[in-house]
Amino acid sequence: MATEDILKKSVDGERITADEALELYNSGDFLEVVSAARKIRNRLHDPAVVTYTMFRIVNYTNICSIDCSFCSFHESPGSASGTVLSAEQVIEKMRAAELMGADQLFLQGGVNPDIPFDYYVNVVQRVKEVFGRGIHIRAFSPCEILAMQRLTGRSLRDVVRELKRAGVDSVPGAGAEILSDRMRNILSPRKGSVADWVKVMETCHEEGLPGSGNIVFGSCENRREIVEHLRTVRDLQDRTNGFLAFIPWTFQRQTQRFPVRDVPAHEYLKVLAICRLFFDNIPHIEASILVLGRGTGSIALYAGADDISSVVIEENVLKSHGLATEEEACRFIQESGFTPVRRDLLYKKLR
Repeated sequence: MATEDILKKSVDGERITADEALELYNSGDFLEVVSAARKIRNRLHDPAVVTYTMFRIVNYTNICSIDCSFCSFHESPGSASGTVLSAEQVIEKMRAAELMGADQLFLQGGVNPDIPFDYYVNVVQRVKEVFGRGIHIRAFSPCEILAMQRLTGRSLRDVVRELKRAGVDSVPGAGAEILSDRMRNILSPRKGSVADWVKVMETCHEEGLPGSGNIVFGSCENRREIVEHLRTVRDLQDRTNGFLAFIPWTFQRQTQRFPVRDVPAHEYLKVLAICRLFFDNIPHIEASILVLGRGTGSIALYAGADDISSVVIEENVLKSHGLATEEEACRFIQESGFTPVRRDLLYKKLR
């Protein structure tokens, strides 16, 4: 099928196939692809509005046994530079963020074999006790949850239910990178398979923990693997309807042992637009200003994105190009030609 016909099919509300998405990637005219994505974005959302949110990232530990080749943040178990935050230290970080206007917490860390399961439950419970049940806690990647399941010997579903009872409200789609077993064996062979990631996300969604999905590209993956990643996420969303948003971003060069390809802005924007065309079952597409910077991020708002994933308070894992304050986020959105509207991590508009 000609790329013009594929674009018309998507704009008309028909689902495009993975092969058709790949054809757009390989042969689609850049301006026509992003124009079609914008039409769909404007049909789904107010064309004048771009949403944003504020949350505090707390990396509760930097110790990790997974040893992803692209990560420069982690310390190996037993390292003298390793840290584990107490519940009170997490609370103090959240108090500081609250003074800046943040009312949501994002807990993430490494797979630390020396942390007992009770630690995770206690931290979440203490945060809820101090800040009230109204605070939203997004916590723990599929990799972390799998490690908890193996540590406890309990079923995956029991672990997820225990985390939810403690106060976890949603989960990130972190650790997906590229959902290709070939690539996972190159980038992080200890991290688990595509099936492992899908199993955890599916269980979380079934147990009432929604969240986001993402893709990180710009290594030695091929284009078909990128599209197959999107297909895996869309198939899972058909079953669970648990993804509220999808965020494409690119790898950053952090270590010498990780192959990174410089992704030009036009390719990133084309992939983002294809995400909007392909995900007929995920409502929001985020532009990650944190990774992309303001220039490409601003154009992304005209290429299918309806949201920016800033303001992010304290990012230790990535080199941040993000927006440090709510004022900066609003000014960025306004200067990009839109009205800023704050939302929460469940995409409820606040103002």
